[in-house]
Amino acid sequence: MMLVETDLGAGYGDVTRGRSQDRDRQQRKQKRKVIFKRAEQYVKEYREREREVIRLKREAKKEGNFYVPEEAKLAFVVRIRGVLGLHPKVRKVLQLLRLRQINNGVFVKLNKATINMLRIAEPYIAYGYPSLSTVRQLLYKRGFVKVNNQRLPITSNELIESKLGNRDIICVEDIVHEVFTVGPNFRKVTNFLWPFKLSTPTGGWNRKSTHFVEGGDFGNREGMINELLKRMI
Repeated sequence: MMLVETDLGAGYGDVTRGRSQDRDRQQRKQKRKVIFKRAEQYVKEYREREREVIRLKREAKKEGNFYVPEEAKLAFVVRIRGVLGLHPKVRKVLQLLRLRQINNGVFVKLNKATINMLRIAEPYIAYGYPSLSTVRQLLYKRGFVKVNNQRLPITSNELIESKLGNRDIICVEDIVHEVFTVGPNFRKVTNFLWPFKLSTPTGGWNRKSTHFVEGGDFGNREGMINELLKRMI
């Protein structure tokens, strides 16, 4: 009798495991559908935004005016110089920005406070306004996250969901969207991201101690930051 009961128990266990695996498969399939649908929605949103800018440019031209884009909300900041001769105030700003090493980079939400910080640290940083393509490349090619003070590569959407799922952020494209649009969870997301460790740009730096507008490297490059980052990713 004991053998019969044991066999039945084993059979029941196999059935239970099978059902559990089926359930897991269904959940994964459903999650993939959700992620795919979100990605489609984001693409639609980005395209609509581009079309709106084109429309506004045409209207301005038609009326003999210049199109004035809205103020940038997002910057990407790269540290380009070391600690030699570093003023304590500048050191503090670089620490607050989490730019502890040369070629470290971070996303920054632009407001009065952060713009002031960038001005203080300007001789030690290069920054500008990243495009959607640049944001995506940074995250997919150089993206690492902070989990229990460890630097981990973004290897799965499950990792993202485990830490940001309570904010309805469950995949890399959610992070791309939150960062690029400077969404309500921007700070939570960027704190989850480890500062980017980039390469020295191909071709090297020009003149680190000279402002970009004078042919050097430091300071605000606006949209031209994208060309620099292509050489560093």
